[in-house]
Amino acid sequence: MPVTDVAIDKIKDMIISGELTPGDRLPKEAELAQRLGLSRSSLREAVKALCLIRVLDVRQGDGTYVTSLEPNLLLDAMTFVVDFHRDDTVLDFLAVRRILEPAATALAALHMSDADIAELGTLLHELEDSPTVEALVANDLQFHRKIADGSGNPVLCSLLDSLSGPTARARIWRGLTQEGAVAKTREQHTAIYEAIAAREPELARSWATVHVAGVEQWLRNALGTADDPTVPDSTDEPAAEAS
Repeated sequence: MPVTDVAIDKIKDMIISGELTPGDRLPKEAELAQRLGLSRSSLREAVKALCLIRVLDVRQGDGTYVTSLEPNLLLDAMTFVVDFHRDDTVLDFLAVRRILEPAATALAALHMSDADIAELGTLLHELEDSPTVEALVANDLQFHRKIADGSGNPVLCSLLDSLSGPTARARIWRGLTQEGAVAKTREQHTAIYEAIAAREPELARSWATVHVAGVEQWLRNALGTADDPTVPDSTDEPAAEAS
């Protein structure tokens, strides 16, 4: 194993074992290198690598600290990697979003505060009657981000954040090319909001599935890859009596 990888593993072990906890300052470079049996150069490279993935934070003139290790911080590195996706993988990202987002929406119906639900409604009504596609997509991203945050699960919220970038272009493309896409998005957002406000998790889950599957099915049709049995028919709206 390369010496830098050995150094990374040793620092990782110190954090996992609890020897170093979030917010702790690492020992001085010379001391830590001697304690771990590493050269100072390999330790320096390990620290650089762990800073890139937000595990460590070098504060100029102060020292090196363990970060908060909060999910949104650690999964930020995943967002960076996801940005390198190719256009032919967008359907894969949408498929993952279709799995995670309905779960987050159902959780939001259970855990979102009344104040946050009111803010979600305000966000919904901020959109003009005939918005530009850019305004619609920006509102769409905020709408789903607020729901994910309302799920009460920071890991789930961070994962969905990382998926929003690769699917944003597909949303814009759909808004520009599919007739009625703007009206359908508004209608489905309203249905999702009303289900959350009514504290109906399964109805909220159903509408979220329809909403994401609609973008996915449209993109499959546009790319000529329709008839995938794993994609729900987005025209099948949830029954009104669902709960």
